[in-house]
Amino acid sequence: MATIMAKALKMIFLLIFVLWLWLWIMLPTKLYKNNWTPKLNMNLNSTYFREQGTNLLLFSFPIMLMAVLGCFYLHLQKKSSELDPKPFSTQRSRGDSFLKRPIVVMNPFGIVNTLEIVFAAAFLLLLIWSLGNYLYVSFGNLHMDNVGETIGEAKFRSVSLRVGYIGNICWAFLFFPVTRGSSLLPLIGLTSESTIKYHIWLGHISNLLFALHTLGFIIYWAITDQMALLKEWSEDYVSNVAGVIAMAFATVIWVTSFKSIRRKMFEVFYYSHHFYALYIIFYLIHVGAAYVCLILPGIFLWAIDRFLRFLQSQRHVSLVSARHLPCGAVELNFLKSPELSYKPTSVMFINVPSISKLQWHPFTVTSNCKLEPDTVSVVIKSGGSWTSKLHKQLSSSLDHLQVSVEGPYGPASTHFLRHESLLLISGGSGITPFISIIREIMIVRSTKPNCHVPQIRLVCAFKNSIDLTMLDLLLPVSSTQTEISNIPLQIEAYITREKEQPQTNSENLINTIWFKPNPLDSPVSEALGPNNWLLLGAIISSSFVMFLILLGIITRYYIYPIEQNGDAVYNYTYKVLWDMFLAFACICISSSFVFLWQRKTNASNGKQIQIHNFQSPKASPGSWIFRGDSELESLPCQSLVQATSIHYGGRPDLKKILFDCKILFDCKGSDIGVLVSGPTGMRHDVAKICSTAYGDNLKFHSMSFTW
Repeated sequence: MATIMAKALKMIFLLIFVLWLWLWIMLPTKLYKNNWTPKLNMNLNSTYFREQGTNLLLFSFPIMLMAVLGCFYLHLQKKSSELDPKPFSTQRSRGDSFLKRPIVVMNPFGIVNTLEIVFAAAFLLLLIWSLGNYLYVSFGNLHMDNVGETIGEAKFRSVSLRVGYIGNICWAFLFFPVTRGSSLLPLIGLTSESTIKYHIWLGHISNLLFALHTLGFIIYWAITDQMALLKEWSEDYVSNVAGVIAMAFATVIWVTSFKSIRRKMFEVFYYSHHFYALYIIFYLIHVGAAYVCLILPGIFLWAIDRFLRFLQSQRHVSLVSARHLPCGAVELNFLKSPELSYKPTSVMFINVPSISKLQWHPFTVTSNCKLEPDTVSVVIKSGGSWTSKLHKQLSSSLDHLQVSVEGPYGPASTHFLRHESLLLISGGSGITPFISIIREIMIVRSTKPNCHVPQIRLVCAFKNSIDLTMLDLLLPVSSTQTEISNIPLQIEAYITREKEQPQTNSENLINTIWFKPNPLDSPVSEALGPNNWLLLGAIISSSFVMFLILLGIITRYYIYPIEQNGDAVYNYTYKVLWDMFLAFACICISSSFVFLWQRKTNASNGKQIQIHNFQSPKASPGSWIFRGDSELESLPCQSLVQATSIHYGGRPDLKKILFDCKILFDCKGSDIGVLVSGPTGMRHDVAKICSTAYGDNLKFHSMSFTW
């Protein structure tokens, strides 16, 4: 029954989405402007919503409804999988494989598959179609703003204005990819981490269009001797000053977001991006209340997600231990609530107030919520200034460290288990998402012996042999009994900067530090969304309905009477400020109530976690890399050693490895999942191989968690 309801909801979702897109296609046309708009305004622009009524119903309501339906669908899907777990299917359609196949592999676009090319082309066509129709309608009914204005000047002004309209279309989609707890992205198999590039693309396009829009009007005012309009803050129409201020903030954000600056000066990019709040405020004031309703859903849903993340991050979490590896990586193990569940390759954002109260950094979760029910772990390798400061603090004689977290956020399903075999290719610390995948396969094999698990070949490249200790993370710190010998695992490690195995160093020990529990700290608890879709749906629906009710009351009994008295027009800016204030207030009230209610319920129903169950070992063991053969016989990781081959003095030959993998797994006509995590060059090289006819049976997945 749940499955049938889920399918019905997905069909309704698809129908609403198609109708919503159709409205965007029709919006710039002459038919919509001349025929539909008068009738819609007459029927929908009531005294309760005035000029916002039409856009609220046609462009805001459908997306908010889809978000709520998405919550119900994902809840039913989750319950269905819990009540009736089925063996993982290894059958994938040829159409699905074709759509996910890499097509474009180049900077600055990165790795783009067929489906992304189709959607990008469709979106660009929408922008071109909209601009063409806006100009066609405008040129057909061209009006002169002032005496002496030529037709050429009027057309130039019209083009500049309509370019801004096209930028608004980009803003309608801009915030969906950065909504981490989104109920829309999982419906199409996406996560916020995998769609960051869409946010980047939309940001570049919108900023380019807005820059042309601003520059166009400055040129127009200059040639028509109207530069005074640049400083105008109109009470009954668009505020030009607000637009200039918004463009100033946009320019700072845009310039610092380019890859060359973002990678070399991350903190400059990070802190300048916090101007987004001011950018949003002045942008919305500039476009006006009617246009706010066109782009409202994306900002509204993002604001709910952002406020829920704020609530989650206000409490410090309990850091149980830190496992230091000789290679400079450290595994942080946090206490978690029993209700918290997450999928492999999930990401958790970490904040250490003693280093920076503002900086949040994403790290891959390496633990498994079933294998390690009371802890959640992330691995951090020293690299930038923030991670170096963290390692310095952890290396000192600390008995407690204040940490806040957001997440975990991750995929809705374990898609990698559908493959007949897996080829995991990593470079450096890119191995971390594969640790969670291998641990998931370990628990699946131990709990469901008859369930299909793929054969695994892990190819990992490291600079130095000391980095091989990253493989120790395959064995959880909180467990001495591992199931790694029960899974079909083969590991090939490549050391690129050393030509032979170094001599044993007795100082290469794995040092585990155990922290004292603090009664003020709390376990990592679930963020609303993946762990409770119904509550997220309740927040979305209640906050939006509350917003509509309050907006209707304010408009009908405060704004409408003012505008009815003679020829008075209520201040153009104040209407937008009312929209922003009411939306923010409703989101805060609804989210806070549900969040606190959930926390209280979990506190009364949840079991007490005993921190003292995790005992510090009497001695810190050395990595198996630096143990002799006689010592290995008594180690629980002996099976890990037997599965590992180490190659010195060269990089992996990726094309040969992919070809050997097909032969090894006897995969002619079958399915090989190729997952790559590591440097950009490595991911691009593998994508290029998989994009050729040579990679017919290779199903490529890129894992990149960098911005």
